[in-house]
Amino acid sequence: MKALVQRVTEGSVTIDNPKHYAEIKKGMVILLGVKEKDTENDLLFLADKCANLRIFEDENEKMNLSLKDINGEALVISQFTLYGDTRRGNRPSFTDAAKPEIAEMMYKKFIERMKINLGNDKVKSGLFGAMMIVKIFNDGPVTVLVESKE
Repeated sequence: MKALVQRVTEGSVTIDNPKHYAEIKKGMVILLGVKEKDTENDLLFLADKCANLRIFEDENEKMNLSLKDINGEALVISQFTLYGDTRRGNRPSFTDAAKPEIAEMMYKKFIERMKINLGNDKVKSGLFGAMMIVKIFNDGPVTVLVESKE
């Protein structure tokens, strides 16, 4: 399982433009990719890691604070393309990505774990499988790839 984490001043997702779906202020946008053989242990590890990842600046401008520390928000977006393999040819292969029914279940469980870590009102999400417009106002910019397995 992979999470591409971006520290943001704000983020939003729109579905069926111009219908607005979800938005956050200061926090992180998490693009979540689920791999074929990922387990519930992977999603628990990754959700806990994201909630506690110290990528926010303290009073000394050092990345020393977590999302929990700053009382920030998270916007979680399903992103199977994180498992796009581009080593051969010019079109990515997505054979490592989990099948949709498994990925959706894992995505929803990840969101639930994030809500346990941060609170229900602090976690927003996109809609699994939907075409979305995602606005990310990257702060820093700070972008970190977090993985559950090597």
